[in-house]
Amino acid sequence: KVNIEAERVRKQLSKENLSQKLNVSLKTYYNWISESTDIPSSKLLEMARLFRVTMEYLMVSVSEDEKGA
Repeated sequence: KVNIEAERVRKQLSKENLSQKLNVSLKTYYNWISESTDIPSSKLLEMARLFRVTMEYLMVSVSEDEKGA
């Protein structure tokens, strides 16, 4: 699970809300989170700005993050 989901929850956004903010379908968002499809860099940048984090941070999976802690 990537940090995008953690940040979405922290911002108290539903998956539907976030997909609407990014102008993508909910199915597209699910595909990104499940890593079925790549996230376009433009959308990754939008999310980074929305969450006020780096694009690199968003791409780190939570399990990888925990290993480093």
